[in-house]
Amino acid sequence: VLLPVKKSVVCCRIEEFGPVFIQEPDDVIFPLDSDEKKVVMHCEARGNPPPTYSWYINGTEVDAEADYRYSFIDGNLIITNASEVTDYGKYQCKAENSFGTVLSRDGTLQFAYLGAFSGKARGGVSVREGQGVVLMCTPPPHSPEIIYSWVFNEFPSFVAEDSRRFISQDTGNLYISKVQPSDVGSYICLVKNTVTNARVLSPPTPLTLKTDGVMGEYEPKIEVHFPTSVLAAKGVTVRLECFALGNPVPTITWRKINGNIPKKARLRKSQAVLEIPNIQLEDSGTYECKAENPRGGTAFKGHLQVYTLPQWVRMINDTQMDSGEKLQWECKATGRPRPTYRWLRNVMMFLYSFLASPKPRIAWKRGDRRIQPNKRIMLLRNNTLRIVNASRADEGNYVCRAENQLGSAELTAILWVKEAMRVELTPARVEVTVGESVVLSCKATHDTSLDVAFQWFFNQKPINFQQDGGHFEYIQTSSTVDLMIRSILLKHAGKYGCRAQTSADTVFTEAELLVRGPPGPPGVVIVEEITDTTATLSWTRGLDNHSPISTYNVQARSPFSLGWQTVKTDPVTGDMESAIAVELNPWVEYEFRVVATNAIGTGDPSAPSRAVRTKEAVPSVAPANVSGGNGRRHELVISWEPVSEEFQNGEGFGYIVAFRANGTRGWKEKMVTSADSTTYKYRDETFPPLTPFEVKVGVYNNKGDGPFSSVVVIHSAEGEPREAPSDVRAYSISSSEIRVTWKPPNPEPGRPRGYEVSYWKDMEQEESGKKQRTVKNETSMVLTGLEGNSLYRITVKAFNSIGHGPATAAVTAKTRKTPPAQPPANLIWIQEGNNVSLSWDPVKAKDNESDVIGYMVSSLPFTAVTRTINPSTVLSLPEGGTYIIEVRALSEGGDGAVSSQIRLVTSSGTHKAVFFFVEILCSALN
Repeated sequence: VLLPVKKSVVCCRIEEFGPVFIQEPDDVIFPLDSDEKKVVMHCEARGNPPPTYSWYINGTEVDAEADYRYSFIDGNLIITNASEVTDYGKYQCKAENSFGTVLSRDGTLQFAYLGAFSGKARGGVSVREGQGVVLMCTPPPHSPEIIYSWVFNEFPSFVAEDSRRFISQDTGNLYISKVQPSDVGSYICLVKNTVTNARVLSPPTPLTLKTDGVMGEYEPKIEVHFPTSVLAAKGVTVRLECFALGNPVPTITWRKINGNIPKKARLRKSQAVLEIPNIQLEDSGTYECKAENPRGGTAFKGHLQVYTLPQWVRMINDTQMDSGEKLQWECKATGRPRPTYRWLRNVMMFLYSFLASPKPRIAWKRGDRRIQPNKRIMLLRNNTLRIVNASRADEGNYVCRAENQLGSAELTAILWVKEAMRVELTPARVEVTVGESVVLSCKATHDTSLDVAFQWFFNQKPINFQQDGGHFEYIQTSSTVDLMIRSILLKHAGKYGCRAQTSADTVFTEAELLVRGPPGPPGVVIVEEITDTTATLSWTRGLDNHSPISTYNVQARSPFSLGWQTVKTDPVTGDMESAIAVELNPWVEYEFRVVATNAIGTGDPSAPSRAVRTKEAVPSVAPANVSGGNGRRHELVISWEPVSEEFQNGEGFGYIVAFRANGTRGWKEKMVTSADSTTYKYRDETFPPLTPFEVKVGVYNNKGDGPFSSVVVIHSAEGEPREAPSDVRAYSISSSEIRVTWKPPNPEPGRPRGYEVSYWKDMEQEESGKKQRTVKNETSMVLTGLEGNSLYRITVKAFNSIGHGPATAAVTAKTRKTPPAQPPANLIWIQEGNNVSLSWDPVKAKDNESDVIGYMVSSLPFTAVTRTINPSTVLSLPEGGTYIIEVRALSEGGDGAVSSQIRLVTSSGTHKAVFFFVEILCSALN
């Protein structure tokens, strides 16, 4: 037996003892894609003689000789090329020697992996605007948990979660309560493994809108909810989801049946998630989430049951009895649900006394001398020898002798006394800020002949270095071990313990880590009093996280705000727990919450208060942008921008339209009872067009009349034009065109916005004629598509939005005769080089055709045009081209018919004179 100096020692057969665990198997999650191909399950025990080890997988003993993948190093189990199929399960270590056997707790081996999504294309989803939709993720095989998010159109544009959109971390599905046109696009589910951080993307799911109409309003339907029965371990964080489809978008509220929601609870994701940290027994109960919109509401209830691990209240002790005596052992444990009990025999066995019957007499001696009890060396009632403040002088052999009438037996125990181990943990108390890192150093001073083992604890529980998200790192030298805590979070505040253990003694010491961070959320906000423009609020103080709260900000939201907005209050210091929100709008429904700030930053907001509506008041906002004009004859049209519902201040809201003609005294007032109205028309045939009016528009509700807008001047409708245009003239341009010009009428009410020209043939009725309008206020027009050699009658009238003015007296104009229908014939041409001499027979016009006044010769694609009064001409064509020559007669009635075409080719060099009749060329071309 090894004992530290100055420690008490109890001796009785202590040179040999059964196994005691120093380290038992932990839960292990092994990434399948890890470069390290070995899994290590740890186990270590002390005992004398040293124990041997064996391992069990799911209750079956590991046979290292039969499977090369398994090997033992000391008490540890090494698994090479681990496989989820064969190696997943619960592992137990058994340590045994000649004095006993101990069986460890279970350690579960899991494997972390993330498969790929199916490559099969996903079908599109088509819904109406305003309808709700659920997009399925259908994740690939994975272990352990995964985190879900959704990509919109292309990575890394992620879907933002709000009151309308929600991603369930239970199913991975994306829920949109009310689809908008902006939601149209391609959606991709992204999953991330929480251990390996590997990520994979699903095939895209297109979302489109149907074109057969818009979805009307409908009551909420809860699509996401927590189970009807939730079982959670004490101390964990419970996360309950609740989300509904509906139009308008539903509001989610939570309550606890027959109790209050814990103050520590948090509402996340627009109240779709209720999060309860560090759950305790008193948090058990039935929780309800309710989804409501103006069309109705629905609710879901589920029961949360908190359980605690068993804790021993009464345990059994080693007992020695005579043969034939009655034995009664009682063990008792607490826990919820109530623990069940199981008795095991020979699982742990220590032989620390003699077995004899009848009961023997016990005596102790050191060497040959019987030990005489004194203040420092005592013989206890159970015959155990106790030595207080042992020193090196006490080292040696101690003999325990047992004797009865049937015989005697002796047992020797060897006592070694070692220097007591001292452990220093530095720093003993440290304060850090969220996000910083710190190192705790544990140094043991001990007898150099002994090995020391260390273990770190957080709030009395062993630290699992594999499962804490990389925040903890373990660094050990021979007699010192450091604990590095990286990127510290608020949850890392607490007591950190270092346990140093040798075969002689165990020393445990603790250090305190305080984490400064932004304040925790204040307690629930209560609206104690409400007026038309103010709200008196109170709340309970939240955690300051070791940095005093300096200020509180009060925030509010309403159906008219873009999310939460800071509202005006008097300064609210950190020692206050109430405030008055001012400058609120009357008759508006508000929710309030409070946010605390300290030197580190601003914390999470409190849970929202219940929704309350401010009292009614007389309207205080007048309509904006009062204007008007246009309309029909004798109408005064008045328009304005409607006052938002946010500023109507009460029920029975409407408008008062007041107007009077310039220069008059009394105002005419008309009531407009619809809050959505934007215009008012007043008709009175006694006032002339474009009469100026002074106009103002006011507001009212059931509480009284509010302010009027500023006075503006608006003219009544102008009426149609009263005068006809003047100086109308018309003359022929060709056989199918006549140009008409005129002068506008004198300026007056009824100003023209354009002109309409009517025209008809002299021998026809005006009603059978045609009409043509100008573009804007042009004062000329060309009439086209007319018949040749015909007399036309023409009138002009002005028009505007009200109607037409009077027409002018009809003027006449005759179109010219049509151009000659006979084309030039018998074309003859002589080509010398690039010069061409061309002649043709003259064209003679018929009596009903315009006289010929010349000819036009064109060559294509050469754009030159030659005009001549004679039936011949000379053309000079550029070199190196092919040209088409054609001729037509010119007349006052327009261009005559075109002749047959001549095709010519020009090139460099000298050409002989060539004579051709055009008919020969034409026949060859045909």
